[in-house]
Amino acid sequence: MTERFTRVGPEVMLYEVTIDDPPIWGRPWTVRMPMGKRNQPLFEFACHEGNYNMANILRGARVSEQEAAAAAAESDSQ
Repeated sequence: MTERFTRVGPEVMLYEVTIDDPPIWGRPWTVRMPMGKRNQPLFEFACHEGNYNMANILRGARVSEQEAAAAAAESDSQ
C-alpha cells in the first residue's frame, strides 16, 4: 500500500492510496479523494480502533458545544 498526499490548490489536498498485492488482487488499484481545508482538527479514524470510549468522548464534546452555543445565545439576548 502506498499513500500520497499532494497539495493541488491553496485549500485542497489530494489523498491517493494504491493497493498492490498480487496474491490478492489481479492488478494494482488506486483510490483518490480530494480533502478540503478545514479550521478543525483532523483525526485519523484508524488511530481510534478498539477505543470503545470514542463514542462517549465525542458525545461529551457535542454536549459541550451545545452548552456553549446556548450560553452565547443567552448572552446575546441580554
